[in-house]
Order: sequence, then structure tokens, then C-alpha cells
Amino acid sequence: MHNGIDLDVYFEIILYPVAGLFIIEMISRAAKIPSWIKLMTQALMCIGFGIAYLVMHVAHWLTAGVLLALAIALFYQAKLSKLDPQKALY
Repeated sequence: MHNGIDLDVYFEIILYPVAGLFIIEMISRAAKIPSWIKLMTQALMCIGFGIAYLVMHVAHWLTAGVLLALAIALFYQAKLSKLDPQKALY
């Protein structure tokens, strides 16, 4: 069953958020940004992509759902990192 989205578009849909996470990670390491700020920024980026994918109808709803679930996990990790930076895993 074909829904009008080619395989290369699916790869792009996956690569854009991964590239965003990687770029935020590299910038935060180079600028010595605290872990909780980095995690909050990554979570906001995931929410942005998730909403964009839902609104633009370019991806399956499951792709957007996974990004939103990742954002929740990143917010949780940011909270833990802010409360006790020594125990932060990221």
C-alpha cells in the first residue's frame, strides 16, 4: 500500500531530527553549556519536529508520536540534571 511518500522522504524525515540532536549536542559541548539546558533545547526541537510532522502531514502519526515521547524523556532527564548535576547521565 502506497501513501504517496517515497522511501527517500522517509529517510529524510528520520535524518532531520537526528541531525538536530547531533548539532545541539556538538554546540553545547563546544560552548560548555550545562546539561539541563542542552536537554531542554533538544526536547523543544523534538516537539517542534513532532508538531511540524503532524501539521504538514509529511510523516506517519507514529513518527510524530515517537518524537513527542522522546521530548518527554528529555524533559525528565533535564529535570534530573538540574536537580543534581553530579548524577546526570548526559
